[in-house]
Formats: sequence, structure tokens, C-alpha cells
Amino acid sequence: MLQSTTSTETLTECIELAKDPKEHQAAEEAFAVIKGALDDAPSETLEVVDRLWNELLTARRSAAFWEQISDVERSMTERLAADHFQLKQNYLRLLQEQ
Repeated sequence: MLQSTTSTETLTECIELAKDPKEHQAAEEAFAVIKGALDDAPSETLEVVDRLWNELLTARRSAAFWEQISDVERSMTERLAADHFQLKQNYLRLLQEQ
């Protein structure tokens, strides 16, 4: 039971590390420890575990990518709104001067 708890804690650590793409190497190393404990498991089980882990890492990278895209889009929108406001102010000032 102690081994199971340790494996569960290690898996939790792996998942936490996988949240940050910069930590994926550390997550892979921690996951290798878990896979080492599964050496006596059927090959199909190992294949499923590998696929699930790879899907998790892919999903985390994708989420990080789209988060960056969203941040850039938000920044562009804010700049566009500020520029629009400035142009409107300039136009109103120009109308007052005439």
C-alpha cells in the first residue's frame, strides 16, 4: 500500500509539472519512475499509459499555446481600442479648431 501511495503522489507531481510546458522534461523524468514500477504490467497496459501521458502533455502544450494567442489578441484589442479613442479625441479637437 505504501508503494501505491508513493506512486499516486508521484503521479500527482507529474501532472502538476505537466501543467507548465517548461517543466515537461522534469515531468517526463518523474513519469519514468512510475513507468519503472509498471514493468511487470501487461504490454497493453503500458501502451495505454504511455498514450494517455503523451496526450496529456500534448493537451497541456496546446492549452499553453492558445493561452499565449489569447494574451496577444487581448493586448492587440486593448491597443486598438486605445488608438481608436486617441483618434476620436484628435478628430474632435480638429473639429473644435476649425
